[in-house]
Amino acid sequence: MRPSAADLRDFYGTGLGQIARRYVGRRIREAWPNTRGLSVIGLGYATPYLRPFLDEAARVVAAMPAAQGVHRWPRSEGELNRAFLALETTVPVPDQSMDRALLVHSLENSEAVRPLLREVWRLLSGDGRLLLVAPNRLGLWARLERTPFGHGHPYTPPQITQLLSENLFTPLSVRSCMYTPPLRSRFMLRSAPAFEHLGGRGIGIGGVLVAEASKQMYALVRPALATQRAPIPATSVDGG
Repeated sequence: MRPSAADLRDFYGTGLGQIARRYVGRRIREAWPNTRGLSVIGLGYATPYLRPFLDEAARVVAAMPAAQGVHRWPRSEGELNRAFLALETTVPVPDQSMDRALLVHSLENSEAVRPLLREVWRLLSGDGRLLLVAPNRLGLWARLERTPFGHGHPYTPPQITQLLSENLFTPLSVRSCMYTPPLRSRFMLRSAPAFEHLGGRGIGIGGVLVAEASKQMYALVRPALATQRAPIPATSVDGG
C-alpha cells in the first residue's frame, strides 16, 4: 500500500527520516550544486529535499499524486504554499517549463511507470535533468516496511539505467547512499556518519539509489494519447 502524505511527513520527523534527509539530500546537492535561476519541480514526496532550493532556484513547486494525498508546503506561517495535487500522468504545468525534476517516493509506488516518465519528459526543458530517488533492491531499506523505502517496487542500478534509456532519457549516473541499517536504536542513529563513510569507500550496500539523467531531444516520440490537464488546485489540504 502506498504511504500517505501524512505517513511520509511523520517519517521525516523521526531519527531515521532525518538520516534519510541528510544523506539522500547530500547526493541530490552533489548532482545539482547550483540551481540559481532554474525552475525545479518535485514529484511524489520530494518536499524534504526541496527546501535547500527555495532561496536559490527561480521557481520551486511540489506535485503530489492523488493516491498519496497532499499537505501544505512549506509549512512555515506566512510562506506561499507550493504543493498541489496532480495525477502522475497529467501534471498541470506547461510543456518544457521545468529545468529540474526530482522524483522521490514516486517511481517505486507508481502503477504507471512509463507514462509517469513520459510526463516528466514532457514538462522538462530541452536541457532538463531528472533525478530519481528509489529503494535499492539489494539493500536493507527495501526489505523492511518500517520506512517508506520498504514499500513499492525496488530497483537495481541496471534496472534504473534500462528504464531511463527506454523512456527518452540518457542515464548520467547511479549512486548509492543510506548504508546505515534502518533500525531505530540510538546506537545506529549515532553511528550513521560512520556507516555512510564506510559505504562511500565501497564497504556495504546502500539502501537508496539516486540516478541522474538528461532529456533526449533527438528521440522519436510516439504519438501521445489525448489527455486533459487537470487544473492547478488553488490550495492543498493540510494533513494529507
